[in-house]
Amino acid sequence: MSERDVFEYALLRVVPRVERGECINAGVLVYCRAKSFVAARTHLDEGKLLALDPGADVAGVRAALRAVEGVCAGGAAAGQAAHDDAGRRFRWLIAPRSTVVQPGPVHTGLTADPAAETERLLDLLVR
Repeated sequence: MSERDVFEYALLRVVPRVERGECINAGVLVYCRAKSFVAARTHLDEGKLLALDPGADVAGVRAALRAVEGVCAGGAAAGQAAHDDAGRRFRWLIAPRSTVVQPGPVHTGLTADPAAETERLLDLLVR
């Protein structure tokens, strides 16, 4: 059996009308300190979003989700966060905010492959 490391994850939720509190899951953030790994994978179900709010800014939501993926990837796409380590980028992304794209609570688990775990969680909890 391969070595397994602790990882943390949080769902990305889209809350098109914050005052109503209704949301759909649109992505997952995964962080594994032992592997200096942070990643976000997203999938926006436009039909579900528009069912909650027919006037939702779909393009704006997609741009916000891409921005989260960019921060996780690092490099030029991460902007000022490009120089931060994986842990700082994850902590910044999971900080509570009152916007349309919000992080959910942080959960933990064990994994031998954080990248595969990211895909598994996206399939299980978002798609």
